[in-house]
This record gives sequence, structure tokens and C-alpha cells, in this order.
Amino acid sequence: MRSRLLALAGVAAALAVAFAIRAVDDGALRQYSGTALYASMIYAGVFVLRPRTTPLVAGAVAIAWCWAVELAQLTGVPAELSARSLLARYALGVKFDPADLAWYPVGVVPLVVAHLLFRRRKFHAVTRQDTLAGR
Repeated sequence: MRSRLLALAGVAAALAVAFAIRAVDDGALRQYSGTALYASMIYAGVFVLRPRTTPLVAGAVAIAWCWAVELAQLTGVPAELSARSLLARYALGVKFDPADLAWYPVGVVPLVVAHLLFRRRKFHAVTRQDTLAGR
């Protein structure tokens, strides 16, 4: 339960940052930060759905999802859905941008690395405590 709440907080934080940037910038920062933050939100969303997922698997799923959505934009279906729904526009985008394919990992890879480092540090802290306690 705790990990799902942390993941939901991560989703909320990514959305808050994305909307804050959208409010103050109308250029490249808005475009590419939004793309990276969308990917980081998907990464956190993986943990909402499957809290016991490893960081590497969650990262791979998030990037694969983002790339699949981006490539689906080549079909025109997301554009059609986005014309009817603001939510679909935010979730699926409108048009294909090959630069986005590179920006999705920018939003995910640092989170995977940070997550792995945090887990490693936590593991070593627990192991150290067990050693000191004579276990």
C-alpha cells in the first residue's frame, strides 16, 4: 500500500511540474520537458499498477509504452481521439515527433538509476543493522 501511495505521489508530482512549465513556457522547454515528464509519470504509474515491479522492468515498460503511443500517432487514431477529448490529447498526443522517441528515456532512465541506488542503499542499511545486531 505504501509503495502505491509513493507511486501516486510521483505521478502527481510529474503532472504538477508539467502543468507548471506549460503555464510559464510556450517553446521547446514546454515540449520536451512535457515529453520527459509524461514518461516519468508512466514509470510511476507502473508501480501504481504493480508495486513489486523491479525498476529495470518498470523502466522498460514505461519506455516501451511511450514509444508505442508515439508510433501509434503515425496512424492518425490518437489525433482523432484527441480532437474529441482533452484527456486523450494529454494521454495519446496528436502528431508523431521523432525527437520524442529520444526524450522518453530522458524522463525514465534517471528515475531507474535513482530507484536502484535507493534500493541498494536501503539494502546495505538493513544488512548493516542485521550485522550489528548479530543476526
